[in-house]
Amino acid sequence: MASRPHDVSAACWRKSSYSNGDGGECLEVADDFPGLVPVRDSKVAEGPALVIPAAAWRCFVTAVKAGSLGA
Repeated sequence: MASRPHDVSAACWRKSSYSNGDGGECLEVADDFPGLVPVRDSKVAEGPALVIPAAAWRCFVTAVKAGSLGA
């Protein structure tokens, strides 16, 4: 099943609280897409965004907070 592209050009992006402050690992997410979470690299704002199902994103965030992803 092919997925259709999502237009995220008007998204309101916010930097993740897990992004570090020294210019590396800067992740932004957009909250205004019901059931989906667009994610992009803030250092390449004009680049592509991943659009992830909200349920999968919640699992990922839970794993990050628990420190269960490894190094």
